[in-house]
Amino acid sequence: MSTIRLTAAQATIRFLTRQFVERDGRTQRLFAGCFGIFGHGNLAGLVQALQQDAGLRYYQCRNEQAMVHTAAAYAKMKNRLQTLVCISSIGPGATNMITGAAAATINRLPVLLIPGDLFARRNVAPALQQLECERSQDVSVNDCFKPVSRYWDRLNRPDQLLTALPEAMRVLTAPAETGAVTLAFPQDVQTEAYDFPGTFFRDRVWSVPRTRPDTATLAHAAELLRNSRRPLIVAGGGTIYSEATAALQALCERTGIPVAETMAGKGSLRFDHQQSLGALGVTGTAAANRIARTADVVVGLGTRYSDFTTASKTAFQHPDVRFININVAAFDAHKHSALAVVGDARATVEELMPMLADFRIDPAYAVEIDGLRAAWSREVQRLYDVRNTPLPSQGEIIGAVNQLSDPDGVVIGAAGSMPGDLHKLWRTTHPKNFHLEYGYSTMGYEIAGGLGVKLAAPEREVTVLVGDGSYLMLAQEIVTSVQERLKLIIVLVDNAGFKSIGALSRSLGQEGFGTRYVFPTDDRLPGDNGPERQPLPVDLATNARSLGAQVFEAGSYEDFVKAYREAQDCPTTAVVHVRCDRYASVPNYEAWWDVPVAEVSEMDAVRKARAEWEQMRAQERLF
Repeated sequence: MSTIRLTAAQATIRFLTRQFVERDGRTQRLFAGCFGIFGHGNLAGLVQALQQDAGLRYYQCRNEQAMVHTAAAYAKMKNRLQTLVCISSIGPGATNMITGAAAATINRLPVLLIPGDLFARRNVAPALQQLECERSQDVSVNDCFKPVSRYWDRLNRPDQLLTALPEAMRVLTAPAETGAVTLAFPQDVQTEAYDFPGTFFRDRVWSVPRTRPDTATLAHAAELLRNSRRPLIVAGGGTIYSEATAALQALCERTGIPVAETMAGKGSLRFDHQQSLGALGVTGTAAANRIARTADVVVGLGTRYSDFTTASKTAFQHPDVRFININVAAFDAHKHSALAVVGDARATVEELMPMLADFRIDPAYAVEIDGLRAAWSREVQRLYDVRNTPLPSQGEIIGAVNQLSDPDGVVIGAAGSMPGDLHKLWRTTHPKNFHLEYGYSTMGYEIAGGLGVKLAAPEREVTVLVGDGSYLMLAQEIVTSVQERLKLIIVLVDNAGFKSIGALSRSLGQEGFGTRYVFPTDDRLPGDNGPERQPLPVDLATNARSLGAQVFEAGSYEDFVKAYREAQDCPTTAVVHVRCDRYASVPNYEAWWDVPVAEVSEMDAVRKARAEWEQMRAQERLF
């Protein structure tokens, strides 16, 4: 058998360029490129290999956490069939990626992380940036990746690549297992040579099968639905990743069953489809939450049922509610004591449809759904048309972007109050129109995620909606978007602080403590929500200009509309900076989120909030 002498790093890069993925007869490269920041932990190894092998496009970036967010957003846009590689040096460069790894794993998105690691031969320890452990010489900061990775390995010898790399590919391409994959790569091992078998570098196609459900279990599910009076489908991210949206639409049109959507599942149906109830749960619509409360059979289609979706397990109040969970992952399918239908979402819906050929929801239920949908449409338009003074509300800004942006484009958000308001108010026009990272609610995801979306779909208009709190955590990838000529429209909503947590704090009787960007009033207390507080002299518009963006500023709704249109016409990344009223919020629509309140307090407002919490806590159910 012929061999090829390569360093371990060179072999890794060559192997990655020869990995392909196939689903439904379409084959494409698994890795579309590589992000990385260089240091002594990867410079002589992986970086030299990238320099030598042009098969993996390198992208420069500014922050290790951001590059993982970009890779995850890319994978999400590609329905988990393609992703990017992220490499770092050792120490802080590596641990900067941990937040991104956690977000990718929680959101079931494939990313490959290769952090540099300390010397495998150990004799030069402690190396620069090495964490010393008195209990073991086989521990480094990269061990911190273990709980947030779906697969983790440390490559202490070049020949270990022969087994580690295929195993990493298996996990990355498995819909039920995918997430962050971490290969800790000691810096000395990266540079060591080995005679690798030539067959190791042959093109490898990893098939992503459409797992078929058990026939008897699916028949049982169909029987439950045929006997139901108020069925509801909850569409999650798996609906979109498996490209099941057309099958779902056909099923709904045939049966009349309504659909509510999770954050990841929003866009499973168009907003104006007759069976679309919109968002469900804590950030849900009045229509979806009212139907959920009395649903007797709930079909979870590709959802993991987070507490926001279930309103902390208070959303479904029918005394005899039954759950049918269709999911490629058995772990999620069995949640809520459900009838677990383990299978690909599209394949399962297609097989379920003939079993419901004679089923149609009751006409009275259909009339109720139509009435709730119409009422919700009026409520959204009301919030779009509010003209709050002296500063616009966040709902108005969302409405303007929704009405002015390209219907084929993508809107991106993440942490804070923006995702909840978008989930309720955004009128989706296609399955990729709405891109939210809310599994981990990661502040700083937005701009890096927008970059990943634009990389995946350069033909689409990409609008990033980000609050000032999240912007200040991770805005540097504006530079990358300018460098790569990947235009983003960034709507920077300036709330003078943490709007979301301020509202939550006030709801718990805590007066928005420490959530405004103001000077403290004394040495003990940070500024609170009092109007007399002196604001900080922070100029975010100037900051965005300094990073290379074209900036347009707005102080009113009319100014914003003009500025957004100018940003659309701009040839490069544009930031629209708009100041908003931090106290003007989109209402909650008959849903609750369990945030425990102090049981003992000297504050009257906290004691009142505790009493309300205890009343709602009693409505939580175990399924």
